[in-house]
This record gives sequence, C-alpha cells and structure tokens, in this order.
Amino acid sequence: MSSSPATTIPKGSLVLVTGATSFIASHIVKQLLERGYKVLGTVRDLAKAAFLTEELFADYAKKGNLELVVVSDLGAPNAFDHVFKGRNIAAIVHVASPLTFDPDPEKVIPQTIAGATGLLHAAAREPSVKRFVYTSSAATVFEHEIGTPIHLTKDSWNNRAVKTAWSPPPYEPIRGAVVYAASKTQAEQAIWKFVDEEKPSFVVNSVLPYFTLGAALHQNLARSTNRMMHGLADGNVGLLGSIPGTHYINIKDVATAHVAAVLDPDVKGQRLFLWSDAFTFNDVLALLRKKYPDRKFVDNIPDQVKDISTKDDAPVLALLKKWAGQDNWISFEQTIDEVFEGY
Repeated sequence: MSSSPATTIPKGSLVLVTGATSFIASHIVKQLLERGYKVLGTVRDLAKAAFLTEELFADYAKKGNLELVVVSDLGAPNAFDHVFKGRNIAAIVHVASPLTFDPDPEKVIPQTIAGATGLLHAAAREPSVKRFVYTSSAATVFEHEIGTPIHLTKDSWNNRAVKTAWSPPPYEPIRGAVVYAASKTQAEQAIWKFVDEEKPSFVVNSVLPYFTLGAALHQNLARSTNRMMHGLADGNVGLLGSIPGTHYINIKDVATAHVAAVLDPDVKGQRLFLWSDAFTFNDVLALLRKKYPDRKFVDNIPDQVKDISTKDDAPVLALLKKWAGQDNWISFEQTIDEVFEGY
C-alpha cells in the first residue's frame, strides 16, 4: 500500500457513513478509521447498533473517532438536517437503502430516491462537504440475459427493471428483486441528474458492487449474501435457484473502492464497477465439497449459466493497487473461504 497518497481531505476529517450497521458499510467504516479518519454513522436504532461502538470499534469510539446518530426514516423531509448541525462533515458515503424486497414499487422506489436526493440537498447546504459517494448496485446496469455477450459502460442502465417494476399489479413476491434493482437504478439516475442541474461544489462518485461476499466483521453482520451462502451449504437453495449465475466481489475490495472514491483526487464523477469473475452457485458447491470432503451437500442446481458480459476493469484495478497494494481482485476461492470461516 502506498504510504502517503495524496488525498482530497486530510486525516482526522469527519466522514458521514449512512447505514453503518450494514455488511458493506461496516467495512467502509473500518477502513476509514484505520486510515485515520473520524466517522459519523447513521443507524435506525442506537441500542441495536451498540455493538459497533461497544465491541467492534470500541477503541475508536472511546477516542471520539466514531459516533452514531439516529436517522429513522431516510426518505423523510429534512431527515438529515440534525446530522449536519454543529458538525464539520468533509465527505459522505451513502450506503443505506431499503432492502425489504417489497414487490410494490410505491413502497420502495420513491423512498430510495428521496433518501439519496434528500441527503444530496442537505450536503449542498454545507460548504464543508468535499465528496459524496453513493453505494449503487450492479443491478443498475445489468438488464441483459445472463450468458448474453455485451460490453457494459458508464452509460449502461437497467431500464428493463424500471419498466417491469412499474408494470401493473399483482405485485407477486418474485417481483421484489426487480423492484430493488429499479430503486437503485432510479436513485442513481436522480443523483446524476442533481449533479447535472445543481452543479454542487463537491465531487460525486458512485460505486456499483455486484454479489458481495467475504468476512463479516461481527456476528450481527453475518447476513445478506453471506447468509444465502450458509443456507446453500445447509441445503437450502431458496432464491439462489432462480439466479442462473452472477459475479462475485470481495467485501474488502468494495470497501477499498469506496475509500478511493472519497479520498482519491483523480476519481471525479465516476461510476466504479465492482465485480470480478463470473460464477455460478454450483462453483460454490464445488469449493465446499473440496473444503469439507466429509460433508454431504445438495446436488448441483440445474440451469446455472456463467455470465459473459465484459467491462473495463483497468480503472478500478488501478485504484485497488494504489489504495490497497493489490495487483488484482481478491480471488473467488479466498472470498468463499472467508464466507465460511468459523461457520
């Protein structure tokens, strides 16, 4: 790792990270703290989030480098005004987003957009803010059928998900994933529209992770995609049976990309695509059989297909080299090992 790369904000600056109790946000908080920054994390419930300040990052909290603040409804008018009051926030990483997978678009999409744009408007009133980073999703660009050759660029958008999400009811549960994809798509589009029209004084970047896996920093964070992998190991295929294939990304690479989007002076107005090699869940089962030869796992899932889309990895790999000293993505095998460490 470079000992002293130039940064947009000096060490000791305060960075706001929304949704601090999430899998992704916890790793971003960790990297920022380790790099000498102070973090203000938004949570919905201080009691449920106490493990961050009392266990996981207790030493940083005791020194005053980590503080939590409640934002109970991201989409409410002026939801973030009290967060900025009396604080000199230098950068914002907006990770929080509804993850209910509710199939009713009216219950998800407007709130997701309001949370993102509301925070942008609040940030625009604060001259101290230099950077705004939005945690988007690869779901905002993947509208093609898995296995179809296509090259994805910064101009790619999942318009099909938006159209499907807003199609008439009935809102069957299977539509939940499409509504989520549409919510992230329309929220990110709203962010770039804000940038174009309002021309804020701060730089805006977005980070688009795909199927994020890796080490959970605390037992309270061992959920989401990792939980799906644990379920697969236990024979519960569930939702995974309807996903023909995907791309993995290690959580530490996701966090590093967020940090680079905040700190790197050369990263301006970028959509950072965060996914590595294509895989199927049968590849996970193959690694599990290798790792635990004495255990019996479910048979391979039918109709699994590897995606063959392409993108330009060079910009993000250069950031991983600069900010983490890596020559490549963290490998799939290492990532799966981390998912099942101590399982």
